[in-house]
Amino acid sequence: MNFSNLLHWAIIFLVVALVAAVLGFGGVAGTAMAGAKILFWVAIILAVLAFVGSRIPRS
Repeated sequence: MNFSNLLHWAIIFLVVALVAAVLGFGGVAGTAMAGAKILFWVAIILAVLAFVGSRIPRS
């Protein structure tokens, strides 16, 4: 799974959370928002690790 897929799913979870919040489903909105946050931060951490790993010279 690459970074764009993780960000894509994070955006989908965010949209689900917003729609659920508008419709009054607080539990679903909270769960979807938590999933979006987790996917977003995992994608950011993997992107930083990939960037740092690409900068380390190989011997």
